[in-house]
Amino acid sequence: MRIGTLAAALGAALMLAVSPASAQQAEKPKLTLGVGGKPLLYYLPLTIAERKGFFKDEGLDVTINDFGGGAKSLQALIGGSIDVVTGAYEHTIRMQAKGQDIVSVIELGRFPGIVLVARKDRPITSVKDLKGAKIGVTAPGSSTNFFVNFLLAKEGLKPEDVAFIGVGGGASAVAQMKRGEIDAMSNLDPVITKLEDDGDVKVLADSRSEAGNDKIFGGANPAAVLYMKRDFVEANPVTTQKLVNAFYRTLTWLKTATPEDVAAVVPEEYLLGDRALYLSAVKNSLPIYSRTGVIPAQGMKNALAMLVEFDPELKAATIDLPKTFDDRFVAKAAAGGK
Repeated sequence: MRIGTLAAALGAALMLAVSPASAQQAEKPKLTLGVGGKPLLYYLPLTIAERKGFFKDEGLDVTINDFGGGAKSLQALIGGSIDVVTGAYEHTIRMQAKGQDIVSVIELGRFPGIVLVARKDRPITSVKDLKGAKIGVTAPGSSTNFFVNFLLAKEGLKPEDVAFIGVGGGASAVAQMKRGEIDAMSNLDPVITKLEDDGDVKVLADSRSEAGNDKIFGGANPAAVLYMKRDFVEANPVTTQKLVNAFYRTLTWLKTATPEDVAAVVPEEYLLGDRALYLSAVKNSLPIYSRTGVIPAQGMKNALAMLVEFDPELKAATIDLPKTFDDRFVAKAAAGGK
């Protein structure tokens, strides 16, 4: 072997030895990830990981399927048409009650960032006034739906006291509110900031800030996570680690990112034709993202307490909260992904 060739081979071997992304081969380098409303800032960590090439840096080829809402992503996971989901943490709790072993492996959002608004021309000034109202949610059975169910229960109302309508999480949601097809809506940014800036709505409940979450839930309530079937984790631990590495790198990037940094990365269509509005929406939403990737124990308890408030099935269920989150992968990512 020539000296130059030997040097190149040794260099390549050294790179393999020190690069966490290349240290081990993923069991499933090509996989499909489901999400319910990717342009929403709730799922910004996914878009950043994708657009900045963090998945590719880990040797993964991730195909993203964007569904109309989180409930549809969950259905696709249970049905076996996708491998993993970026979705709401509370689905891991609800599925455990149904005998489905779904586990989260990294927290992406520490606050839900969901906002409940009502049209300004409707006689609705509080949650109590929603009885009989048509309420838009990203999709029935999704986290935006659960958010309203919880708020209704706190006021002695039931989900059956209102009509839920799936409106998605983009321009169609804005349009349906502006046309008056719904009376109120539970949605996320940039949809909410667009409606606020245009003067179309009044805010009834806002979970984009720490103060807002304290008022609504009594503390932090984990939001977006990466979740999957436990069988997948056990069969694909290296693939799972690489996914968590990519998302952990994203959370680190978001800690210091400005709204302008974010706008420069996301697809142009996510700006809804109004860059200034999008920058404002990002500014409102930056506090919601997880700082550590770890779901705190109290956050799990708050999430369960929210669901028990309006879900009779969960009131009767015994939930093992530690089983809903496997923190091993975040710990390794924080240590360099090894």
